Amino acid sequence: MIVHIVFLKLKDENRDANLLKIKSMLEGLPSKIKEIEFLEVGANFSNEERAMDMSLITHFKSKEDLALYANHPDHLEVVSIIKQAAEFTKVVDYEKL
Repeated sequence: MIVHIVFLKLKDENRDANLLKIKSMLEGLPSKIKEIEFLEVGANFSNEERAMDMSLITHFKSKEDLALYANHPDHLEVVSIIKQAAEFTKVVDYEKL
């Protein structure tokens, strides 16, 4: 199984609205992208300085399925919104044996 984790730090401008929009768009992806085995989106409540605003955890059967997801038009639509709304993102991909 492939695990894909993304952390987002959103810009202050329209932060709450962007968080809700991105969360909703991400949560809609499993019905559009068959390669997604599992998807979970979390909005942060921690006030720590090092905290990120949102996390995305997804599971795929293979690296090839992750690549199909990454290039899927519905995913790319969300990525476009994230690029506009985020200060930065971080990603971790690993294979769970």
